[in-house]
Amino acid sequence: MADGPNGEPCASPLDLFNSIAAQGELVRTLKAEKASKDEIDSAVKMLLSLKMSYKAAMGEDYKADCPPRNATPESNSGPDATEASEDFVDPWTVRTSSAKGIDYDKLIVQFGSSKIDKELINRIERATGQRPHRFLRRGIFFSHRDMNQVLDAYENKKPFYLYTGRGPSSEAMHVGHLIPFIFTKWLQDVFNVPLVVQMSDDEKYLWKDLSLDQAYSYTIENAKDIIACGFDINKTFIFSDLEYMGMSSGFYKNVVKIQKHVTFNQVKGIFGFTDSDCIGKISFPAIQAAPSFSNSFPQIFRDKTDIQCLIPCAIDQDPYFRMTRDVAPRIGYPKPALLHSTFFPALQGAQTKMSASDPNSSIFLTDTAKQIKTKVNKHAFSGGRDTVEEHRQFGGNCDVDVSFMYLTFFLEDDDRLEQIRKDYSSGAMLTGELKKTLIDVLQPLIAEHQARRKEVTDEMVKEFMTPRQLSFHFQ
Repeated sequence: MADGPNGEPCASPLDLFNSIAAQGELVRTLKAEKASKDEIDSAVKMLLSLKMSYKAAMGEDYKADCPPRNATPESNSGPDATEASEDFVDPWTVRTSSAKGIDYDKLIVQFGSSKIDKELINRIERATGQRPHRFLRRGIFFSHRDMNQVLDAYENKKPFYLYTGRGPSSEAMHVGHLIPFIFTKWLQDVFNVPLVVQMSDDEKYLWKDLSLDQAYSYTIENAKDIIACGFDINKTFIFSDLEYMGMSSGFYKNVVKIQKHVTFNQVKGIFGFTDSDCIGKISFPAIQAAPSFSNSFPQIFRDKTDIQCLIPCAIDQDPYFRMTRDVAPRIGYPKPALLHSTFFPALQGAQTKMSASDPNSSIFLTDTAKQIKTKVNKHAFSGGRDTVEEHRQFGGNCDVDVSFMYLTFFLEDDDRLEQIRKDYSSGAMLTGELKKTLIDVLQPLIAEHQARRKEVTDEMVKEFMTPRQLSFHFQ
């Protein structure tokens, strides 16, 4: 899955203008093809949301024949307006000017997804008989598409499967990359369902300065980290796009079906592609979409086309699957459901997500205990005060403190996390003490992961990556 190219597209009014044009074309296409009312309504809702965003950015309504002339209109010059206009998320770039990070409630409205509320979390608990994962309890997975539909199927003994992925852009993964895999492992365990993991090495070759051999070698190394998360080999298939595409006629047929139903204007609007992008980039979204359909994996599901897919991923991947959900009914497949996570912030603050290309922005899964301690102490953005006296008097700000943010991801004990929040906010706990608490959580977590990874042999990787029948209860 996309992890970030070298170039960063701008969140300009022109991007919004092009997105509105592409979405309008999609609405017209759906109406002409007499698509279902739900599908048309969803596309119209997205169109209206984009138009609202355009008006907020430009201070005037969208007009089809009047593209924006500049990216900074006078009506958008206040500090609040600047912050709103700089909240930008796509599959390669996450950017905000707020130290608290992205405004996820606004993102839900912009993307047209649904909030994971207490009612849905309770329903997941009833269906699985298990306490909800801390990522659900704490709103780290915060948004969804059609999760209630997946639970309906599960409660009626109907099958579904999981799909997530990784864009292997470097040999070493960082802790932020673990988030979807930690949660997907929990979902696999509590629902007892099969999982496919896409390694989009083809994408990394297209976007980055890598050779095909390098991209594939990163796939193998990253697969070892994924396997070390504890996935069941009998229920998990990990595949390289570069390798699997030539092995599965079902996969490639679905890629071609998707490609036929998405226009160049639509991918330009959704992903911001330009006329100077290589054609591989333009066709790649169909490859990321194809695992959403069960007959892409004939060795697992045979020729079944009606098994629904559930995709846990960070919300920056949602544009791929909005496109997929638009296409699915037109090629006779169920729409994939999604569970979206927030972003794991860089050590320097929540304005961006971690980057594999900046060693000081990330805690890597290869870091030693000493490196972890040094990085947290030296680089983790603090919500503390300038002096101890001020901190004791006024307390720290957990909303912007990176050490506290990291604890919300990795500290299992809810009561302890709440006590830390109270102590830091009141000034009873100092920044150094908070950082030490995080170090004490991260060091054993990384050491245990490294120990498990050492046990992953090349033979195990080969077995996980061999197309084969999986074991699951709805056969």
